[in-house]
Amino acid sequence: MAGIRVGLVGCGFVSELHMHAFRRVYGVDVEVAAVAARGDKVVAFARHHNIARVYRSFAELIADRELDIIDICTPPNLHAEMIVASMQAGKHVICEKPFAGYFGRNGDQQPIGKHVPKALMYERVIEEMDATRAAIERTGKLFMYAEDWIYAPAVTKTAEIIKATKDKILFMKGEESHSGSHAAHAAQWAMTGGGSLIRMGCHPLSAVLYLKQVEAKARGETIRVASVTGDVGNVTAGLKPGERSYIKANPVDVEDWGTLTATFSDGTKATVFSGDMIMGGVRNLIETYTSGGSLFANITPNTHLMSYQTSEEKLASVYITEKVDRKTGWQYVCLEEEWTRGYLQEIQDFMECAVTGRQPLSDLALAYETIKVNYAGYWAAEEGRRVVL
Repeated sequence: MAGIRVGLVGCGFVSELHMHAFRRVYGVDVEVAAVAARGDKVVAFARHHNIARVYRSFAELIADRELDIIDICTPPNLHAEMIVASMQAGKHVICEKPFAGYFGRNGDQQPIGKHVPKALMYERVIEEMDATRAAIERTGKLFMYAEDWIYAPAVTKTAEIIKATKDKILFMKGEESHSGSHAAHAAQWAMTGGGSLIRMGCHPLSAVLYLKQVEAKARGETIRVASVTGDVGNVTAGLKPGERSYIKANPVDVEDWGTLTATFSDGTKATVFSGDMIMGGVRNLIETYTSGGSLFANITPNTHLMSYQTSEEKLASVYITEKVDRKTGWQYVCLEEEWTRGYLQEIQDFMECAVTGRQPLSDLALAYETIKVNYAGYWAAEEGRRVVL
């Protein structure tokens, strides 16, 4: 297969996950040849990962003619503009979640999460996604949506079983939760496009939407999301300063607790929950209840390895799993976390797509539908009613 050269935008946590996955690609000659980010951290990042070229601006990166793919790992408010500019520069694009969001317009009362009606946000997000989708399609380049849950082995096995049985999915329940993001932008709607429900809940939401389409294809049916209900809140607002030792959530104008329920056109249901106050590490779970059985996809935590240890000091260099505040006592140790959570399989699929021209498993349609349903959930929560799509 021909060689693929990648330019990475950003050098934070998710960029590290992507770099690990790029190094594990097989059957395709792949090199992350350039990285762009503001600030001095990018130089150390490039040195650590042996990346040849460092740019201090996104414009310089997409002007690099040797690059085939731009991998966008930036805060969400930058995604849409970077996607379109990269593709117009002749590059394929990988973009981290979420695909889009409402980040404010001139004249909005601040902070926007408290003052801009969610119905208006929904309307404007749909308009902007339609414009972004049209721009993507005009370029003829590949858009690859970096939704790792679609590639997580527990989810892909669930999909395999659904394809084989052709059973009707009656109800799904998904969750991503943890003790809160360390990133300052996670507290602000103008940077992230929402709170826990979009920042984390987009993962299980994409997974349930994907699995429902797997069922539809297996059974020869057409199934869509017909309506959405939701509820959100800031449950950590009442904590005293001394009670915030382990809870990282400190929202400005976003939710730290959120749930939405999608009703599909066949009358079946899916509920998604996300929270920034859940201790004990990241919870990544999908439960699927069908006409012929039940499937529990415990991405994390799982019981591949359970550990009971007494010395925090001796474990200083040992990684246990994301978002645990200590390593002693009983712990669920995540083995090959990048594989378990689907990052390796995701990047492998994307690199093969870049070489062959086929569409990725996680594509533009999934990215669009996830945001549409998510913002319908925000609208429903604010107005206390069912939003019909």
